Amino acid sequence: MGLWTLLEACLLFANALAILNEDRFLARRGWTLAEIPGSGRNSLKGQIIGLIHACQFFRLPLIILNIIVIVLKLFTG
Repeated sequence: MGLWTLLEACLLFANALAILNEDRFLARRGWTLAEIPGSGRNSLKGQIIGLIHACQFFRLPLIILNIIVIVLKLFTG
C-alpha cells in the first residue's frame, strides 16, 4: 500500500462524509452542530460532527480533487 493509495482512501472517505444529508440522516441521530453545546465540541462526538460539517463545507474543492484524481488515473492507469 503506497502513499497514493492512502491519499485516494482519504479522498473517498471525505466524499462519503460530504454526501451525508443533515436533515434526512444526521438530524435523526442527533448529529447536528445545533444539538452539541459549546463545551461538547471537544468531545469525540463533537469532533466527528465538526469533521462531517467541514467535509460538507468543502464540497467544491472535493469535486476539483476528484476530477484531478480521475484525470491522473486515466493517464497513469
